[in-house]
Amino acid sequence: MEYHDPDVGRTVAERAREFVEQEVIPVEREWLGQESVPDSVVDDLRETAREYEVYGPQIPEEYGGLGLDFRAMLPVFEEAGRSLLGGLAMRCAAPDEGNMHTLEIVGTKEQQERWLAPLAAGEMNSGFCMTEPMQGGGSDPKMLSTTAEKEGDEWVIDGHKWWTTGGADADIFLVMARTDPDAHPYEGASIILVPRDTEGVEVVRDIPHMGGEPVGSSHSEVKFDGARVPVENTLGPENAGFAVAQRRLGPARLTHCMRFGGMADRALDIATAYASERESFGEPIAEKQALRFRVARSRTRLHAARTMIRHAADDIAAGEEARIGVAMAKVFTANVAQDAIDESVQICGGNGIGKDLPLADFYENVRAFRIIDGADEVHLRSIAREAFAEPKLDELENVTRFGQ
Repeated sequence: MEYHDPDVGRTVAERAREFVEQEVIPVEREWLGQESVPDSVVDDLRETAREYEVYGPQIPEEYGGLGLDFRAMLPVFEEAGRSLLGGLAMRCAAPDEGNMHTLEIVGTKEQQERWLAPLAAGEMNSGFCMTEPMQGGGSDPKMLSTTAEKEGDEWVIDGHKWWTTGGADADIFLVMARTDPDAHPYEGASIILVPRDTEGVEVVRDIPHMGGEPVGSSHSEVKFDGARVPVENTLGPENAGFAVAQRRLGPARLTHCMRFGGMADRALDIATAYASERESFGEPIAEKQALRFRVARSRTRLHAARTMIRHAADDIAAGEEARIGVAMAKVFTANVAQDAIDESVQICGGNGIGKDLPLADFYENVRAFRIIDGADEVHLRSIAREAFAEPKLDELENVTRFGQ
């Protein structure tokens, strides 16, 4: 399908498609079914991405990126998502992509020079410490239990985080902590930049989890025991952490949709190629009407998802929050991508669950998307709240009521 993407976005997306097809996917195939791809291999791919002029599509030009606006970078992210290595190679994978965006929009010049510049260059990694174990903050952010208290010109941080994506390799953490216990739960928290080597910071473990290969992504448990950092490490306004997080999470949810949309698109490409060659009962299985209809339905739903993503992205590019549009796009795309990849695995049979093709890794990784960046239920709750906010009671005028 053709979409009305900005010309610059389409041009870069064409280069990104070539880069992923010619450079990234051959490397991916070498590492399927093996241990995680070494950092040195990723570094080589990043150098090649620079040669293709697709490195850091969302990163400001002053920090070595392409400086595309949110709407223009959308099709580029879709192309990056066609391989699990694509986002890493192009420096537009989570969580660094969202963390860099946060530093860009609310960071001070000093914070940007110290942390955004090396993150953009790929010289540093980051983690976003928001989620906590039971009974801490999670789907209900009001339960946030990590605290930061001021002592002079320092924050003293105590708390317990987990599911910090990229935490095993992070050099800097963006930590959400309660900084005013007397304020409204949505107003009394701040995001604080905490270097990994700060005394009192302990990366306890990389939580064993579904997916993550072949890129070796981690989801870490992190503890803070009297960790001290300067108050100047506050990212954005003090006590406005949730507002800053929403400015990060809205676009980040859509960039996840973009990448997983690209993954689902490639999964269906693999499935149709396999079905066209695999014969059963005297003909290619692609000739079976039931299979063709399953692919057609997946393609139709993926097109609907990609259209929803673009609609929400247009609103964000126009300066709107697009809270409900993003929620709808996120929950719908997560389920559409999961279903499309599941269908692709089924079509490819034993080769679908084997690791000679990337589908098994796609399958393991896409399942997390219905939980990360807000579980389906959280987004459906927001959508339902909006739907029931002003019921049109006049539509019930002719309903017979008891006793009338």
